[in-house]
This record gives sequence, C-alpha cells and structure tokens, in this order.
Amino acid sequence: MKDVTQLHEGWSLRHEDALLPARVPGCVHTDLLAAQAIPDPFIGHNESEIAWVGRQAWSYVTELHHDSEHERTDLVFEGLDTAAEVRLADQSLGTTRNMHRVHRFDVTGRTGPLEVRFASAYDEADRVRALTAERPNAYPEPFQYIRKMACSFGWDWGPTVVTAGMWRPVRLEHWSTARLAEVRPLVSVDGSTGRVELRVRTERTANGAGRRLTLRAAVAGAEAEVAFEGDDAVLRLDVAEPALWWPRGYGQQPLYDLDMTLLDERGDRLDARTHRIGFRTVEIDRSADAHGTGFTFVVNGVRIFVRGANWIPDDVLPSRVTPERYRKRLAQAVEANIDLIRVWGGGLYEDDAFYDVCDELGLMVWQDFLFACAAYPEEQPLRGEVEAEARDNVVRLMPHASLVLWNGNNENLWGFRDWDWEQPLAGNSWGEGYYLGLLPRIVAELDPTRPYTAGSPWSGSWDHHPNDPRHGTHHSWEVWNRQDYAEYRADVPRFCAEFGWQAPPALATLRRALPGELLAPDSPGMLHHQKAVDGNVKLNRGIECHFGLPEGDFDRWHYLAQVVQARAVAAGVEHWRASWPVCAGTVVWQLNDCWPVSSWAAVDGDGRLKPLHHELRRVYADRLLTLVPTGDGPVLALDNQSGSDWRTTIVLRRLNAEGTVLHEASLELAAAPRTVTRRAVPGPLLPGEGSSSEFLVADADGLRAVHFPVADKDFDYPVPEYDVRLDAVAGADVVDIVITARTLVRDLLLQADRLGPDAVADRGLVTLLPGEETRITVRGWTDPDMRAARDALFNVGGV
Repeated sequence: MKDVTQLHEGWSLRHEDALLPARVPGCVHTDLLAAQAIPDPFIGHNESEIAWVGRQAWSYVTELHHDSEHERTDLVFEGLDTAAEVRLADQSLGTTRNMHRVHRFDVTGRTGPLEVRFASAYDEADRVRALTAERPNAYPEPFQYIRKMACSFGWDWGPTVVTAGMWRPVRLEHWSTARLAEVRPLVSVDGSTGRVELRVRTERTANGAGRRLTLRAAVAGAEAEVAFEGDDAVLRLDVAEPALWWPRGYGQQPLYDLDMTLLDERGDRLDARTHRIGFRTVEIDRSADAHGTGFTFVVNGVRIFVRGANWIPDDVLPSRVTPERYRKRLAQAVEANIDLIRVWGGGLYEDDAFYDVCDELGLMVWQDFLFACAAYPEEQPLRGEVEAEARDNVVRLMPHASLVLWNGNNENLWGFRDWDWEQPLAGNSWGEGYYLGLLPRIVAELDPTRPYTAGSPWSGSWDHHPNDPRHGTHHSWEVWNRQDYAEYRADVPRFCAEFGWQAPPALATLRRALPGELLAPDSPGMLHHQKAVDGNVKLNRGIECHFGLPEGDFDRWHYLAQVVQARAVAAGVEHWRASWPVCAGTVVWQLNDCWPVSSWAAVDGDGRLKPLHHELRRVYADRLLTLVPTGDGPVLALDNQSGSDWRTTIVLRRLNAEGTVLHEASLELAAAPRTVTRRAVPGPLLPGEGSSSEFLVADADGLRAVHFPVADKDFDYPVPEYDVRLDAVAGADVVDIVITARTLVRDLLLQADRLGPDAVADRGLVTLLPGEETRITVRGWTDPDMRAARDALFNVGGV
C-alpha cells in the first residue's frame, strides 16, 4: 500500500545570508512576519514598506531523507507560488510557473539538500510579457502574464502583497507497481437511480508495466470491480433511490462515501481513495423568451432564484486560511441566507476544505476559471499552463456536489467590447480562445455533468452586448460608479452576477488597523485602506444624496456609509426578487474581505459583520415582504421562495412623522411556493407625492417594509427619543439591550464592536414606531454598561 510522509518540518528561508525558520505550508511574508523581519502589511501604511518582498528572489532549504522499500518515491508539491526551480543535491529536478497546479518529481533513491528557489513574480511576468507582447488590463500590474492569484498584485479592495513560497502541503509518496493518478466520478441521477461512472487512470512503475490491475469501488451499498485495460478503467455503479443533495433551503445535503481501491493480481492493495459525493442534477436554463435570454439554475428539476454572494480569497496571504476559517466564513454566509457562493476569477481554486464545507451546508458553488479584468495572451508558455491548470482543477473539484457551474472568466468578454482593448491589441490574442474554445472543451471532456458559461457577464453569444441585462448574466456597476442605488430599479436583468455598494469596516477593525490615527473619512490611513478609484468620492456622493454629509463627525459618517450600503443592496435585491422569474438570481459583491479595508464586503477583514450582513439575512430570507417603488407608487410584493404556500394578512398603515395613523387597511394575500405576488397599494394608503411628513408601513408575520416618499434629508424626522435597559442572561456571556421607542426611530443600529472588540449583536438596522420595542442580544460584552450601550446606538434621525 502507498505510504505518505508530510514534509512540513525542518524548512528554512534564506534571508540576507541568514536562515530563518520557515513554516510549510506558508509563504515568504508569513515567515518574515514570524521572524519580526517585516511589519504587518495590514497595519497603517506598512503595505508600502514591505513592497520589496515581492520583487526579490527567495530560497527555501531543507535536508531530504527517506528510506523506503517501495519501488518509487515522488516529491509532491500541492502548490508552489509561483516561478520556481526545485533542486536536490544541487541538481535540478525541474521548474514550475503556476501557483494553481500540483507538481510531482521522481526522487527515488535520491537524498540530500533540497532547495526550492523562487524567482520574483514580477521578473517572471516581465519575461513572459517580453515573449507575448503587451496586453491591456484594468490595473497597472502584470498579473495576466503569470499563473498566480491575480489579486496578489492589488485590486480595488485589496493590497499589493506579492507572495512567494510553498503555500500548500508538501509530501513524499512511496509506492510500488501502480498508483491512482486520476479519479473522475461522473455522478448523475436517472429517475430514481443514482449513477456513478468512475473513470480512473493509473501511473505504473517499470515493474508494474503489463501487470493485471483491478479497481474495486463501493458507494451507498453498491459495489463493483473492473480490470484495467492498459492504464485506464471505467467502472459503473448504480444506487437505488439515493437521497438527493439539495441547495440549502430546498432539502437536505446527504453525502455518500465513494471508496476506491486499486489491487494487483494477488489482490494486494496498492492505493486507495475516498471521495464524498452527492446525487443531484444541475442545469442552466438559457432558453429565449419574450424578455430575452434566461439564465436560471435548475437543480433536481426545481427552478431556483439564486441568493448569492461573490467570494474573494479570505486573506491576501492565502496559506493562513485554515479549514476552521473557511467554516466560520461560510457559516456566516449561511446565516445571511445565502445559497450560492461565486468563487471569483481573480483569486484561487480554493482548498478542498472550502468545497467540503459547501457540500455540507448546501451552498452551491459557481467556480470561475482564473481570469479577471485583463486581456490574457494565448501563446506559450501560458497556453500549456492554462490547459494543465484547468485539467488539474476540474478533476480535483468535480467530486463535490456543491459545485454547480464552471465559468470561463470575470469581465474579460465585456472588457474586450467596452474597455478600449481592441485597438491596443492590434489583432493579438486576448483570451477569447480560452473562454470559447479550450475551457469548454476541457469541461465537456472531463466533467460533462455540469454546465459551463464562457464568462460573467456574458449574453450567450456575440449577437448581443456581453453585459446586456436582457440576456444571460449581468454586472451592474453604473450604480455605485456613477448612479444612485435607486437606478437598480431601472431594469430587470435576467441574472445579476455582480452588484454592490461600499462601506467602511467596523470601527474596532479600523482602530486595530490604524492605531493612534485620528479617524476621518480622508485621514491618511483611511485613504490608504481605500483602494477603489475615487472610492471616497463615491461613498460621499451616496451619503450626500440621501442624508447630506455630516461635517467633522466621523462616527456619524461611518454609520451613514454603512446604512447606505445596506439600503443600496436591499434596493437591488428587493426589486429583482419581486421580478422573479424574469430575474433568476442576484450575487452580491462581495461576502468577505482579505484585509482591513473600505469595500463592498458584508463581512469585514477582521471577520466582523457589517449592517449589510444583517440586511442580506432579511432580503435573502425565504419569505420577503417589500414595498417596491415604481413610477406609479410603491407596489406591495409578497416573495415566497419557500416550499410551502404563504397566506397572510398584511397590515398597511399610512402614518405621519409623529407616528399618528392616518389610514389603515388589511389585505389578505397569498403566494404559492417559489412565486411572487404583487399588488398595487390602495390609493388612500399612499403618502402624498413628495410629502416630507408621511410614510407607509406594511407588516405581516413579523416582517416589515417601509416606504418614505422623499430622501431622508428632506423628511421631517422628529428628534428621536427612546428608552434603553439592559437584561443580563443569568450564567451566560449574553446581554439583551432592550430599546423602547417614544418617537419614530429610523434604521436604529447597535454597533456592538463599540462595546468591546469581541462583542457581536444579533440584529442590524431596525425601524421602530412610537411605543414599539426591540431586543438586541449581545454576546462577548464583558463589562455591560448603560452609557456604553447608548453611545453605541445610532439612527438616521440623530444620535
């Protein structure tokens, strides 16, 4: 049987003619940080001070000893970042130039000093650029010339921290006769029968050539075996009536162990592998209809309105992201009622632990191939690397039931059409051959059980503009970049795969990242941790449009920026959900951050929840009550994405600013499963057009929607008055803050991190009418204090 030895101990990093202890998996930055040789790039302006690290060559060294009775020993690197030469006993084993591949070297019978020499990623990119010629991109960094995590080179939410090192595990594999080199389980459902077509390729030693090999497999009580023909075998297993894997909210997520064993002619075990699989079907309905061209996920025959979020690498130093951190962050996605995670194309094919958690939690995964916001050369040496990388990762990830879509790229088809690329390209390749040729062929060959789309956004063909909202997937960035969030309601995209609004991170996150700084929207550290072009200008424009800019009051600016972010995303989701089934999904940009920064994230770089996270929980819930503004007044929408009927009584009230009910009515409405019911608001309940003193409230089953006919800055809010009390929970680190309103209190928010850096609240923005009470549960507040509670409460009408 194959033996495996992990090689994580005993490594050193050469630095200034000295050897520093090195941790594997890891990278140069993590080792320099551990040795206190560089400052933390996340703090202050340190990112700029450590830029030299990414422009230097580095070496890792250890002593390789192994003694095995097996015929073959392989040195396996699961991830080398990025341009490297591997040397053993001062002889070259080979070179690498791709962060996203596994590299394997035969070291049978060889020992001695082992060195991995990493070139600067900039030097490698410059070398390739000289071979392929210049290509345009969206950022002034050369990320399209090297198969490396693009956002290492900075993005409009990320720092420039260009890494190098052994970022995934290193091991020795000792084996004889043959090993399992490639395992591809094609999982499908035919009626009530689950089918697994297992395609396996072996690698043999010289002694194993021509010997009889057998593959034995079992799953869910079904067993079979097959003899190899040459190096390949195909084995089929039928499972009677397997329980189906469903996205969260649609059913359970049963997973089955698929056990595989490679046997020699004597029946001795040579190698074994286990994958967890789930039985389900998935397709994308891209049918043409009266509205254009659809893009609807269909899982197990059920049409789904996707409630998604985009995922970026959770740390710009990705070796620091542990399985526990994946689970925490993805659990936060589930808490926000997210059912799909799009793994964005400027990042990574994440670790298997990421997809394992998605399998368990029912989070569908949309996986981009790693191309983003640039024209990519299709010549060598990149083309061969792209194909090998795609093959490696399709095979690695295809066992996961959560994986529902392969996507060719992020924004490059759109970029070619709209970002003035054609003239500077002058006919040179730019990636189209990957997205419309190479990648769909690889997916069709290796993983035909899943759909593929050429890009996001993409209208399905060049017959339509790549970002036409009427066809396929759409990215909505005119809003935020140039327009107010009310413009989300100007159209109904078939599937909105990116949209979002910025806000600063939690105050405790800012204080940790900017120690000692007098915080202001334009203070030096705030501007350094704002990477978007004109980011603060756009933030301020959004605040000004609705509230007016607070002068000299950072705390209020910070609060209002977070309110606008939550309201903006809610405006888009509410409008597009109410337009189901024409619109079949929203994927908000973005779930997470890779460092402390003002960004579009719902969870900030220290893992703290912004108000947006709580708002996503509301607007992504199975049942959503909304008042959607239209040109003819607000429309009541009962959105039922649950699997059961929703019949309810909706209480509608027109009130004045003082909370007096001017008109009230009840409506009996029903929405069948996975449907939306829309109803015009009766005339007597409509606030006067342009009224600064009237508003509308709809309540049903504990859900609330509000409609104000004017911007907050034009509404005559009363001076907010409310009572606060603290209710401690005996024997627990929990305190309930109970707020009772004596006036209208709009978008009340408790910023829990002001109570303590580890304090967490269970609620976000809430609007209270006079006499109403809300209870906010706080965990991790070690020293409850009434005054501190009041100081941590904000609302749009005042503090």
